[in-house]
Amino acid sequence: MGPLNGTKIVELAGIGPGPMCAMLLAELGATVLRIERPGPADLGFKRPPRFDLLLRGRQSIRLDLKRPDGVALVLDLVEKADALIEGFRPGVTERLGLGPDVCLARNQRLIYGRMTGWGQDGPLAQAAGHDINYIAITGVLDAIGRSGQAPAPPLNLVGDFGGGALYLAVGLLAALLSARQTGRGQVVDAAIVDGAAHLMTMFHGLLAAGLYEPRRGANVLDSGAFFYDVYECADGRHISIGAIEERFYRELLDRLGIDPASMPPREDRSRWPEGRERLAAIFRSRGRDDWCRLLEGTDTCFAPVLSMAEAMNHPQLRARGTYVNVAGVAQPAPAPRFSETLTEPPAPPPERPAPAEDVLGSWLTPEAVTRLRAAGTLM
Repeated sequence: MGPLNGTKIVELAGIGPGPMCAMLLAELGATVLRIERPGPADLGFKRPPRFDLLLRGRQSIRLDLKRPDGVALVLDLVEKADALIEGFRPGVTERLGLGPDVCLARNQRLIYGRMTGWGQDGPLAQAAGHDINYIAITGVLDAIGRSGQAPAPPLNLVGDFGGGALYLAVGLLAALLSARQTGRGQVVDAAIVDGAAHLMTMFHGLLAAGLYEPRRGANVLDSGAFFYDVYECADGRHISIGAIEERFYRELLDRLGIDPASMPPREDRSRWPEGRERLAAIFRSRGRDDWCRLLEGTDTCFAPVLSMAEAMNHPQLRARGTYVNVAGVAQPAPAPRFSETLTEPPAPPPERPAPAEDVLGSWLTPEAVTRLRAAGTLM
């Protein structure tokens, strides 16, 4: 099921954006085989397997890629694969004997997806890094936060997952379409710094036009504008307002009982603090749920600020089925959705590796699996 049904992908186990990309493709219907390395994984967040949700939807085998027979097995799988995903530092797969030249020689239609933070080249290519570092040098982190405060790390959503996993997925899908037309595979070089910088395209245009103030908390979308911000309520909880367009702003003022003439002009940025003080005082007068009853579902561009636990019970998200319960763990459902090539509910991360005979059944013959087992290649 799913639009990628019949597509086979080999994933060389990594952390962060690589697994996120592999999970997304698996939930779109691809058969993804994850190659794990021996020994405990250094993931930074130790937890039971069923809570490692980025591993859902696919099976794995454990191989020692420093052994020639382990490398040989991966190359056998590459022959039958449409794509490969790797997230090592530049040059690692080449040293293992699994670089793009070797893999493409075995399968000229293969799409070889490479996921790095800094990119395959450049002075930082071999340096360690994480999401916060990649969004720092691209100007993203400097732009996020309130005036007078330090930059605020946006979890690892902008770098690892937005600029990394999603750009790798788009690159793989585009290259797969090309391969089906031309019969030729290629390398997809996805760097988080490239993707994160690309996500800032609109803001670079605004900056060049003189419409963006290059400091935090001074622009419409960065908490500078009083009509696009988060406000605290009487109960200490928060609501969000995004009334950018004039008609939505007018409706907000009308529902709050505010005379538009009594508010500062929105185009005068020097008076935005006045507008914020006015709205802040009003929103502090009632609890969050009271504001929901008055404003939610209207054209005021309003929503309560919910915790992750609260979000799963919001009527809109319940109606959409945005969250599901899989093996007793509440989690986001696969996205996006398709009208014809329906996707399946997510399969939970495996509690333990499945028998290699089951995992490799669609890749190799039973006789080949038996030989690999007898040779000690499969762990």
